[in-house]
Amino acid sequence: MKNGKKIVIIITVVVLVTIIILPKIDFTSGSGKEENIPGGRALMLSVEGKIMKPEQLQNKIFTNGTLIGNEEVQLHSETSGKVTAISFEEGRRVRRGDLLLKINDAELQATLKKNLIKEELAKDKEFRAKQMLEKNLTSQQEYDVALNELNSVRADIEFTNAQIAKTEIHAPFDGIIGLRSVSIGSYISPQTQVATLQSINPIKIDFSIPQKYYNEVKDGRVIEFKLPNTDKLFKGKVYAVEPKINQETRTLQVRAVAANDAGLLSPGAYVEIDIVLANLNNALLVPSKALVPDIQGEKIFVYKNGIAVPQIVTTGIRTEESIQIVAGISPGDTVIVSGIIQLRPNSPVKLSTVK
Repeated sequence: MKNGKKIVIIITVVVLVTIIILPKIDFTSGSGKEENIPGGRALMLSVEGKIMKPEQLQNKIFTNGTLIGNEEVQLHSETSGKVTAISFEEGRRVRRGDLLLKINDAELQATLKKNLIKEELAKDKEFRAKQMLEKNLTSQQEYDVALNELNSVRADIEFTNAQIAKTEIHAPFDGIIGLRSVSIGSYISPQTQVATLQSINPIKIDFSIPQKYYNEVKDGRVIEFKLPNTDKLFKGKVYAVEPKINQETRTLQVRAVAANDAGLLSPGAYVEIDIVLANLNNALLVPSKALVPDIQGEKIFVYKNGIAVPQIVTTGIRTEESIQIVAGISPGDTVIVSGIIQLRPNSPVKLSTVK
């Protein structure tokens, strides 16, 4: 038992001595990768810098949009009936006015012939009544009855012709017709979609922009766009802007038009759009990683005589990699662009690379 108590006492003394002595031991002495400042107060951090000089910058809007046909229509018949003829080939161009589809109109054609015969009889009757009226051999009332009968028959003919016209589908404009969904012998109704017809040259581009650019994007503004994963650029021109801002997204709907002579652009495709608002020749740009959030706004670190001096700045245009500084620095200043997380205000630094 006594030996056990002695061991516990010895262990306790060793622990106390260790706690007292360890804080006084200097483990920082010896060679290291970073340099000691005289007095041993701080370590000098090695950083990279960028000398500020005017650069070219484009003020751009990056957005995406959708291609739509210049004209687009779903083809439906105006009446019900059996399809007797299909006069178009799928995926082919058609001209305005071309007959595309015909529905059975046998009954209407018979009615038309009947009315044409009635018209001839009514015309003869009206002619004879007019001659007799001129010779005072009949009354004005009897002539009016004959004339009204003729006009009534002619109205029936116009009505029948209008009904016959509803049995035909004609191309409303020049374009490319799509895949048909009916066949000869099919019974269709006005709800049946026959095919689609689209005019794709020129082609339209629908897109939206943030409301802050309301006064920047107007009629005539040139845009550049491309299909995803391609390098070929196409140019278009804004021709219409929705006058009302979307209250849910706070965006403005814009529509542009572009030539599509080669037919490389297809309605429904997704496109990436650049809109150049201005070209700047004297912009001061810093990498995005050099900017640090601050209570007073945003700041950067400027290298001055071996010291990292914090500087509050005002930012402007942002690109994918850089940010424009519009106030807070001047041409010739050296901005620190690496080791930002380790930097402290007015800490000593060493420039390893200057760009």
